[in-house]
Amino acid sequence: MFSYLKRIFQAPDLRKKILFTIFAIVIYRLVSHITVPGVDHTALAQLFSQNELLGVFSILTGGSLQNFSIVLMGLTPYINASIIVQLLTVVIPKLEELSKEGEQGRNKINSYTRWLTFPLAFMQSYGMILLLNKSASAGGGSLIPNITDWNVILPIMVMVTGGTLFIMWLGELMTEKGLGNGISMLIFASIVSGIPPVLGQTLGIAQFDQTKLIPFVILGAITVALTIFVVLVTEGARQLPVSYAGRSGGRGSQSTLPVRINQAGMVPIIFSVSLITFPTIIAQFIQNSANPTVKSVATFILNNFNGTSPGFLYVVLYLLFIIAFTYFYVSITFDPRKIAENIQKRGGFIPGIRPGRETAEYLAGVSNRLNLWGGLFLGFVAVLPILLKMFFASQSFGSVPLLISGAGLIIVVGVVLELIRQINAQLVMHNYDKFN
Repeated sequence: MFSYLKRIFQAPDLRKKILFTIFAIVIYRLVSHITVPGVDHTALAQLFSQNELLGVFSILTGGSLQNFSIVLMGLTPYINASIIVQLLTVVIPKLEELSKEGEQGRNKINSYTRWLTFPLAFMQSYGMILLLNKSASAGGGSLIPNITDWNVILPIMVMVTGGTLFIMWLGELMTEKGLGNGISMLIFASIVSGIPPVLGQTLGIAQFDQTKLIPFVILGAITVALTIFVVLVTEGARQLPVSYAGRSGGRGSQSTLPVRINQAGMVPIIFSVSLITFPTIIAQFIQNSANPTVKSVATFILNNFNGTSPGFLYVVLYLLFIIAFTYFYVSITFDPRKIAENIQKRGGFIPGIRPGRETAEYLAGVSNRLNLWGGLFLGFVAVLPILLKMFFASQSFGSVPLLISGAGLIIVVGVVLELIRQINAQLVMHNYDKFN
């Protein structure tokens, strides 16, 4: 371990990238504690003590939401813009052509993503500020006085939007001059920074109520086991053999085509959370309606689709949404016909399968079978914390916060594995340069 760290810091280029990455993360963490002026901190603390769903979301944003920071939305608008542009790339032919033009095309698409982030951040800031203020008002407090006055809310929206654009720029600068993908590193830092407060809060409560230690120890052991499981599945792939004919009668070569179990990554969970929480947000606005039918619908939604106290229907729909979005997203990003064409153009074939259409059908079948397991994996990891919370509540242990959510665990594992690959690649390049 020490020899590995020594080799890392002996490589000048790698050392500079690591130090720059750490510096950028420190800047991001400092910015996340700059609170928007004019916010009632007492009402804010009361709001988060009453709403656990907001607390979970705040962990994913590194506590910036709980601080009502200028970066309270985190990188959510940028992630949404990236997903929208990625989906439009399949629908719009010009974008699809750009994606095939190599680095220049990717830079153009990234430029479109950045431009789309601005209006999304501006609109989402308005909805987020109103939602937080309304939630605080329901609890008897008020985060921002005179919230309906545009002279009050507009400057706050500009600050919050500017905060999102700043960390987007910081993430891209990290990608250019640091180590790994900067956006992923900032999300990783946000999630990891939320672990110590949860740990300290739980151990502090356990001093006065030792019954909290039992579920906490159980959750700790489950988290370790779940981490190992996530690593195995994230790295798991079906290796399809591909044979290439030799030139001029020479001996051919053998290769493999990896098809990962989890091809969709975190996107299905992001889609599912957005879809299943949207009715709850609407219901909070119409729950006091004078129309009895509208009020009863809002009450039903709040009772059955509330992430704070999820029921059986919430869990089942959440799981089904994740599986469905896994198939949907992979069907857009994974094109078996294009892969089959590329294999055929290079003179390759899958043993026992004819090149062309039959190869594409075979790849589609393999992908669909793996999507089922990938969707079940994502659903299991996302739903397990909810089920554990329901179980402990039924056993009179009360609410015990998780060190890290299932979705956060997938992100952390993915970022760490990619970071290790990047470091090893940089070390190989450094050793190669020494001998030249």
